[in-house]
Formats: sequence, structure tokens, C-alpha cells
Amino acid sequence: MTPAKHVNIRDLQVGSFVDGVYSLVNPQTAVTRAGKTYFKSIIRDASGEATIRKWTFDEASLRDVSATGYAHICGRVESYGGQMQVIVEQLHAVEVSTEDLVSLLPATTKNIDEMYASVAAILNSMADPAMRALADSYLNDGTMMSAFKHAPAATSVHHAWIGGLLEHTHQLLQLADCMLPLYPQLNRDIVLMGLFLHDLGKTVELEWEKGFNYTKDGQLIGHLVRGAIWLQLKAVVAGKTSGHRLSAEAVLVLQHIVLSHHGTLEHGAAKVPSTPEAIFVAMLDNLEAKTTVAIHAAARERLHSGNADFTERVWSLDTRIYRPDPLREPSPAQV
Repeated sequence: MTPAKHVNIRDLQVGSFVDGVYSLVNPQTAVTRAGKTYFKSIIRDASGEATIRKWTFDEASLRDVSATGYAHICGRVESYGGQMQVIVEQLHAVEVSTEDLVSLLPATTKNIDEMYASVAAILNSMADPAMRALADSYLNDGTMMSAFKHAPAATSVHHAWIGGLLEHTHQLLQLADCMLPLYPQLNRDIVLMGLFLHDLGKTVELEWEKGFNYTKDGQLIGHLVRGAIWLQLKAVVAGKTSGHRLSAEAVLVLQHIVLSHHGTLEHGAAKVPSTPEAIFVAMLDNLEAKTTVAIHAAARERLHSGNADFTERVWSLDTRIYRPDPLREPSPAQV
């Protein structure tokens, strides 16, 4: 169980002592300029995340420390470059119970049932009966949809919280529904279905019951390929059960969207987007994901006078984010 002295990450203050269990994100070793090995990671609980450093560390113990994805940490909060970080004195892996996950894993602040109902309604608005039948073949899969409602969209980059995949997909469908009237040449049904399917393979690529990690399926297959395989099977089932069979070409262009939505080969796409709809989906996905990363990095709702104006470098954006909004009235904490 979580120790009584556990302090929520959002409540950490410079000079305070940390004694509690936290989720470890991307634990690794690094080397100082003097050639000394140290441990660094991000720690996370339901309230937020922070960076940690343990300056004295045996690299051989990395596997043991990160074995469970959770660690009991004792240390002190210091300020470095205007950012808070925890300097760890003691660190060891711990097992956590299902009850602990409520406080140790971040979760969407939005209503899951309402988001899911909105996703289903948007898909039901598609014009083509075969596309609606295909959507139903997914929506009627209770096991898959339960995972879709609760899975994170990533382990650490964007929407890395319980319900993150649903939140990301819902946001994309709403954005597309607003933008598609400006692009009447695009096929609305293909775009909407492509957005619904593009990350659905993450329901088996990622695990979240014991922290956000990649499954064996995620390591060996990945969500792009898994999504394309599912689509081939679901299209057959939908055609047989509904009587509305999707053409082989329609299945092909949807599979292309799933396989190409990362945009470029160096960013993990299996193919470069090569239809107008695939390009739209890839760009919109990138827009939504990166904007969400920037918003969470800036964390303007928690900005106060002691914070640096710039965040540390956000590696997925390859920049440091300027946090203040110059047109917003400063909060009492910033004055």
C-alpha cells in the first residue's frame, strides 16, 4: 500500500521531503561530465509528474529498480534551472495493489461514458451503410471497447493517462467534424473511420493495470500493424452480419490510413500518407497530439511566480515551452 507520508506530486515544494510510492516513467542511467553514472526518471501519480535524479547509482541495479514500474522513493525536492526535481536518497521497486492504482496513475478528467457516446454518435452519422456496419462491428465488441475506454494513448508522450486513447480519439473526431465542411473534396466517412481506427491497436499494444508499458503484442507487432489486421477481419464480419459489404478498395484505403498515420517513415509510419484523407488524418493526429503535449507541459493553471518561464526541453517537441500567456490576467499565485 502507498505509505502514509505519500505527497501528491502537484503538492511538492522546493525543500520538502518526499517519502512515498510513485510510478516510474522511462527509468534509465546517464553519465555526468565527470564520468559518474547516475539514475534519472520521471515519477508520476494521479496528480502529475516530476523528474528525479539519484546521483549515486549502480548501473547493474537498474533492472531491479524498474522491475515493477513502481518505486518507493525517499528524497528531497530541489530547484534546478527554475524547475523542481527530486534528489533521491533511497529507491527500491515495490509491488502495488489494484486499489493503489487510483492514486498512482493519472486519469482523464473528462466523463468516459459521455465521450464514448459522442464517438458512437459521430460514427453513426456516416452516410455509407457499409461504413456504419463496419463501425458497429467494433462498437459491438464489448471487450475491445472496454479497453478502448480505459487505455492510455501512449506510455509517456501524449494522453498518457487512463482514458487517454478515448479522449484523443474523441477530440480528433470533433475536430474533423468541424473542419471537414471546409474540405468538401475529402470523403467524410473515410476520414472519420480512419480517425476512429488509427490508434485502436493500442488497446493491446499497451498495458495499464500495472503502469503504462508495452505488451508483448506491442513489442512484436505494434498498433499500426495490429490495427490493419483487425480491419481486414472486422470488414469481413461486418459484411456477413449486416449485408452491407465494404469494397476491397475502401478497406485498402482505410488500412493505408492506419499504417501511415505517423506521417513519416522516421516517425514510425509503415507507409507515407498517399491519399488526401490519409494526409488529413496524419496531420490532424499530429496537431492534436502535439498541442496536448504543449498544453500539459506549460501547465498554466499551476504557474506561479517561482516557476521559470520556460520548461525543460520537451523531447517530443524538440523545444522548451514558454509557459506564460501574456494576455491572461495573472493568478494570485503569480503576483
